[in-house]
Amino acid sequence: MNRTNININTQLLTIEAAMTGKKEHIYHAAMLDPHTPAELSMDDIVALCDGLIAAHGTSLPAYV
Repeated sequence: MNRTNININTQLLTIEAAMTGKKEHIYHAAMLDPHTPAELSMDDIVALCDGLIAAHGTSLPAYV
């Protein structure tokens, strides 16, 4: 029942991104948050995530 909570699914996708190095999981986690798509288009969410990944540089794993 807890997995139906949006926050838990978002957190699981973020963990999956860190473990696999796939940016798509980060995008999907951001898209699942109810506030993000309420303010941004899907293209803007992807651009935001890419910008945040670039801004954190080498402190994050390499994402593909």
